[in-house]
Amino acid sequence: MPLALLALALGAFGIGTTEFVIVGLLPQIAGDFSVSIPSAGLLITGYALGVVVGAPLMTAAGARLPRKTMLAVLMGVFIVGNLICALAPSYGVLMAGRLVAALTHGAFFGIGSVVAAQLVAPERKARAIALMFTGLTVANVAGVPVGTLVGQHFGWRATFWGVTAFGLVGLLGVLVLVPVLPPEPSGGLRGELRVFARPQVWLALAMTTLGFGGVFASFTYLAPMMTTLAGFSDPAVAWLLVLFGVGLCVGNLLGGRAADWRLMPSLYVVLGSLALVLVVFVATAHAELPAAVTIAVFGAVGFATVPLLQMRVMQQAEGAPALASAANIAAFNLGNAIGAWLSGLAIGHGLGYTAPNWIGAVLAAAGLGAAACSGLLERRTRAAARPAEQPAAPAYHVV
Repeated sequence: MPLALLALALGAFGIGTTEFVIVGLLPQIAGDFSVSIPSAGLLITGYALGVVVGAPLMTAAGARLPRKTMLAVLMGVFIVGNLICALAPSYGVLMAGRLVAALTHGAFFGIGSVVAAQLVAPERKARAIALMFTGLTVANVAGVPVGTLVGQHFGWRATFWGVTAFGLVGLLGVLVLVPVLPPEPSGGLRGELRVFARPQVWLALAMTTLGFGGVFASFTYLAPMMTTLAGFSDPAVAWLLVLFGVGLCVGNLLGGRAADWRLMPSLYVVLGSLALVLVVFVATAHAELPAAVTIAVFGAVGFATVPLLQMRVMQQAEGAPALASAANIAAFNLGNAIGAWLSGLAIGHGLGYTAPNWIGAVLAAAGLGAAACSGLLERRTRAAARPAEQPAAPAYHVV
């Protein structure tokens, strides 16, 4: 694998860290700005909405720029956003910094996926995409816990200073390691937008929203689920999150290999397995050891979907892979928001902390249904494209 993938993974690590590290810093931020914890929690929601809006807009805005140039611009905007957060004199300015940083998220992963696929042979495209996303998974294992510890000991601003510095490393990596790739044929922005008239593109986005929505339906409430039902202490939750993060890393790499092997059959297996694991989690959530094992498997199966879903939308969006890929990142975040919202409603209505697992299983099963519809449509399209069999020529016999 080329070194340019390391630069993409470094950028992904910084972006993943800034997205999730805010979870561990909410009490300090709320105290400094004299706002409630729920109000501070809106910094997470605001970031997710910034990703949903910014992914297609930033990708479309940079459609005429070389991929390397656009990746460098995105890292520059990411640095500015985190610098605003580090210097923020008020809650409103901090929210603005989060939104600026979020604008780069979807476009970086969308364009980065296309660049990663261009750097390798066709049979290794999904593995290259998975290696880029490894930066995001490692952020959950290392970046978020370290960033939280730094924020707790030196103040939350120190964490954003650290992320800003890492953004500079990512920018340098893009400038030095990512080659200038030949532009792909394009019909301009209007031509790229035409890919969204294809039913298969929307089915791919639906798979992402529903399938990954199932992951976040359960993951969002993992901490109270484990402390309330399984009996883990509050400090033990951090180790469970590391265990989940290790599962993410393993699943991401396995998903990349599976996508290069057989994409749609692998999607059926992974989405079906995700639904099954979440059903099992309803029972295992009540005991420490079974819960810990399930969390690791859940992380692996959950993130195995990422390279599969990303490759599927790029496959179906020929002519506009970067724009559709960025839209798919927006779909991931939309699924995150929907899954967390539905689980919050269920808990609020007294259905208990296992309800998120049931909701996640239903969403994953719905994602599997969307995949089945996509596969059926693909088979019918291929059948219709085959030339009709010619009738056999009549046989003539000389009497």
